[in-house]
Amino acid sequence: MENTFPGALVERINSMGLDGISAEFVQTGAVYLSKEPAYSVIVDRISHDIPFYRAMLKHAVLNGTVVINNPFWWSADDKFFNYSLAEKLGVAVPPTVILPHKHFPPGTTERSMRNLEYPLDWDGVFEYVGFPSFLKPVDGGGWRDVYHVHNPEEFFHAYDQSRDLCMLFQKAVKFNEYFRCYVVGQEKVRIMPYDPRRPHAERYVLDPPAYDKKLLKRVEKDSLTLCKALGYDLNTVEFAVEDGVPYAIDFMNPAPDADLHSVGAVNFEWIVQAMAELAIKKAKKGPAIADFHWGAYLASASPKEVKKAVPKTGASAKAKKKVDEAAPVVE
Repeated sequence: MENTFPGALVERINSMGLDGISAEFVQTGAVYLSKEPAYSVIVDRISHDIPFYRAMLKHAVLNGTVVINNPFWWSADDKFFNYSLAEKLGVAVPPTVILPHKHFPPGTTERSMRNLEYPLDWDGVFEYVGFPSFLKPVDGGGWRDVYHVHNPEEFFHAYDQSRDLCMLFQKAVKFNEYFRCYVVGQEKVRIMPYDPRRPHAERYVLDPPAYDKKLLKRVEKDSLTLCKALGYDLNTVEFAVEDGVPYAIDFMNPAPDADLHSVGAVNFEWIVQAMAELAIKKAKKGPAIADFHWGAYLASASPKEVKKAVPKTGASAKAKKKVDEAAPVVE
């Protein structure tokens, strides 16, 4: 619902006066199967909440539009996979388990869960994760349904409120430093001091102390490692630092907070400029059609792969295209 970032992105792109490139908010109605979208690049800020937009964006990708971020991969991603991947990549993550649903998902019964251990080995779970800890949805965001628990009693009280959500149980990091990092184009990193204990509007620390340069270098490196592996062109990666070790806490934020009033003017300027440059760069490359199979759409194609895959003739190669917030747009 915020509009400071997408509006500023549209204005920034248009202020550059580039020949053949303009930006606007995406306009759409009913989406016709046989009709190609009018945009070269769409910056998605809403489809994670609205299935109509997610379906529209997948159709756009199929017809050559570059969507930031890839709606195919974002549909498949979840936080537990993120943590599993981070561990394989050598990025520090806290002890984490995924838990069965407290209530059966709609349309399922006890019979559906007949392969599920019962009762669950709660003592083993608590011994592995420990307290204090967090209980949070495997695909949630915006701090919805997140519980900070300090003992088994608090855990079960929170778990009983989780409805049919699939929940993660994760060790809390006793942090001294905490960073939220914008990562743009899998190349640029903006490390922002952050404090999740503050009220939401005050979490970005605008007068931070000096930090160890080696720590910041590792945070930058780990941010890029994660976003390159996940294929996100716009993401925020959060690190909680305990005893000098940055633990990746949250890095499935492909429509991250970019509101001027929360991130502050300096961070806001950085993200607007970085995203304007990325959208223009992708628009100049032209249609990004890959092979017509699922794996091609989950992957982030390199410029060389995209160039090879673009058809020499056909409407999708010559269609006039345009970027969004539910979409600022680049034509």
